[in-house]
Amino acid sequence: MSSKGSGVLAYSGGLDTSCILVWLKEQGYDVIAYLANIGQKEDFEEARKKALKLGAKKVFIEDVSKEFVEEFIWPAIQSSALYEDRYLLGTSLARPCIARKQVEIAQREGAKYVSHGATGKQHGIPIPVTPKNPWSMDENLMHISYEAGILENPKNQAPPGLYTKTQDPTKAPNSPDILEIEFKKGVPVKVTNVKDGTTHRTSLELFTYLNEVAGKHGVGRIDIVENRFIGMKSRGIYETPAGTVLYHAHLDIEAFTMDREVRKIKQGLGLKFAELVYTGFWHSPECEFVRHCIAKSQERVEGRVQVSVFKGQVYILSRESPLSLYNEELVSMNVQGDYEPIDATGFININSLRLKEYHRLQSKVTAK
Repeated sequence: MSSKGSGVLAYSGGLDTSCILVWLKEQGYDVIAYLANIGQKEDFEEARKKALKLGAKKVFIEDVSKEFVEEFIWPAIQSSALYEDRYLLGTSLARPCIARKQVEIAQREGAKYVSHGATGKQHGIPIPVTPKNPWSMDENLMHISYEAGILENPKNQAPPGLYTKTQDPTKAPNSPDILEIEFKKGVPVKVTNVKDGTTHRTSLELFTYLNEVAGKHGVGRIDIVENRFIGMKSRGIYETPAGTVLYHAHLDIEAFTMDREVRKIKQGLGLKFAELVYTGFWHSPECEFVRHCIAKSQERVEGRVQVSVFKGQVYILSRESPLSLYNEELVSMNVQGDYEPIDATGFININSLRLKEYHRLQSKVTAK
């Protein structure tokens, strides 16, 4: 059969991508397998051998961990992105990072097509899902997700042996780690463990260290049912240790340094950002616009936050910033400052006018 041309397949070595590799070969395509290293624990050389054995013409293994943190995770931290109030978007953030490199390889190799995995028949392909671990896993630096198999019944509790990135909070250390995280323009630039003085500054080392420490204390586990873009509900279990710590620390320093009205608008943009990322629109004009607006809001988000990680929880202990909008003299109960109690009179009169009118009308309606 003559070749229909080359396609670059985003390949993980799992069931879906192995099935599609075989299927593409059967359809007459030359397959270039591309494995993205985004911080997952994987034997990449073994995956390379497997792809070649299944018929891949070439295999590329690309380490995109650093750009994943700096160009995808950091904007998510700046935006305080949460999908449906709980999900920190680990898989959703990895996909545009993986896709960008995939397109680069396709252009470099002169490939006409790009492809990703699709669930299908097994073709006798070895897969990691076993009776011992009857579920699907997807891991990267930001998180690990578990779904399918026995987890498809929302009533089934996650088995104790499922979690791999975090310690069981009940078995976590009996004393907390105190972490000081420094932010500039809404991005973490330094982490220090107050207990032992360990310090990390580079993005990848900082994030990896937070994963280690927060994971040791069981931080970042959630078990949720979420609404998928295509309209169905899906049950997912996630572990996001570093992301959870940074979400809480960033939220605190942002509230400390950002104007109230700017923050209200930014919160709305954060919700939109999370929705766009979840539904696959990272590389869209609207998402680019939202990211630029959020980045602008972060220009004054600078300072240090101390947090305690302990038994699955993140506790904010303190914060300081050279750009703080907190005026200790103004809020003090002991110092007069510029605010006069009599100033509240006009404030109360203006704000009560709308309420008085509303209730005056309500009383007329009731009287009838």
